Amino acid sequence: MKGLEWDNPYRIRTWKELVNWINEIGFLPLFANETEGFSAEEHVSRDYWWTGIVEEDPWEWREIIARSREVAYGKFFDKKSGFISREWLPYFANARRDGYDFDARWADGLADRREKLIMDFYMDEDESGDVVWKKDEILSTELKKKAGFGKQGAKNYPGIITNLQMNLYLVTADFRRRENRRGEKYGMSVSVMLPPEAVWGYDLVTSAYGEEPGVSWQRIYDRVKELYPDSYEKDIIRLIGRKP
Repeated sequence: MKGLEWDNPYRIRTWKELVNWINEIGFLPLFANETEGFSAEEHVSRDYWWTGIVEEDPWEWREIIARSREVAYGKFFDKKSGFISREWLPYFANARRDGYDFDARWADGLADRREKLIMDFYMDEDESGDVVWKKDEILSTELKKKAGFGKQGAKNYPGIITNLQMNLYLVTADFRRRENRRGEKYGMSVSVMLPPEAVWGYDLVTSAYGEEPGVSWQRIYDRVKELYPDSYEKDIIRLIGRKP
């Protein structure tokens, strides 16, 4: 792992400090990538990953941050995990979705059938026929079953879930451990997915729909270049995706 020495004064020391930095710069991959310095990994201690020490372990922090919902967490950067502030979330949603809500994407034949199997769990209609985003929280392991994935059903659940996160139709809103029939918790924590509209509201998530998706993409690209002027174009595009 990359990272800073324990006594480095610039080391991020708490999950709250990490959230503050994400809000300051706008968005941040969790792990190191080709753009040097552009990750949480490179600014925390290298010695406490996967220790289970909640106060010090960045792997534990990601769960706390997702649960806090102060920023968005999910697989947003080259199908790998990262964070997006609420200020920048609308620009990512507009650029990645190309201005499409999921129901409109499906209606125009642009969504995979397996994506709809998952998103149907979250979509409802009000009396006027408009989509209402349900806030039902379910472990991703249970969502897999309810959406019809498995040995005899649809395939590639992890890949479809990742694609929905990359297109900002889902975010990781929490982590929880499974429970047995006696109500006892067991195993590792499992993600809880929600549409960002169900977390922060439709108006916020879609507030950049008024501009061309390419303009939103350019904002994101320019922000990375502003923060890391020596970064290469191909490396930035690998992280944020191609211009719509």
